[in-house]
Amino acid sequence: MAKIVDARGLTCPQPVILTGKALKETDTVTVIVDDETPRDNVSRIATRKGYNVKVDEKDGEFYIHIQKAGVEPVGEAIASPAPSPESNLVVLISSDTIGRGSEELGGILMRAFMHTFTEVEPMPQSMIFINSGVKLVIEDSIVLEDLQALAGGGIQILVCGTCLDYFKLKDKVAVGEISNAYTILETLLQAGKVVRL
Repeated sequence: MAKIVDARGLTCPQPVILTGKALKETDTVTVIVDDETPRDNVSRIATRKGYNVKVDEKDGEFYIHIQKAGVEPVGEAIASPAPSPESNLVVLISSDTIGRGSEELGGILMRAFMHTFTEVEPMPQSMIFINSGVKLVIEDSIVLEDLQALAGGGIQILVCGTCLDYFKLKDKVAVGEISNAYTILETLLQAGKVVRL
């Protein structure tokens, strides 16, 4: 019988953390959430860790059925193996401008840096957008075209869901995946190198 994790009404990263704890105790878990963001986060992490995932929706709630696949996932249920440091460059963007002083100049610099990322080597493996940096991934962003090109080239773009909620921008996201503190921190901790803009 599946262990039930009732994560309705909880904000990130609580549903992910509770799921990880439950998966340490049993092979079959059903997580109940009431929002698409935790549904996507829990499903994505469980799938990435090698679990079979099935999602049912009933009366506006999501039932995420997670079951251990035929092969035991490596390590803890929620932890993933770290990529080699040489290939794991992560860029952390915490503002929609670069530097201090002139906001106008900071915006010009951000446009230049984002465009340059499409041209330079090594390419980052992931780009993480937090705080006002989330304004760069929305419709009509001055760097949207460059970010879409980067995402199309295989770069993972993680966007802080709490930050999007704070700025009331969640419905305007045009590139990247809405993420949570757990996944963002996990990505930063596994990075070979973090570049902060």
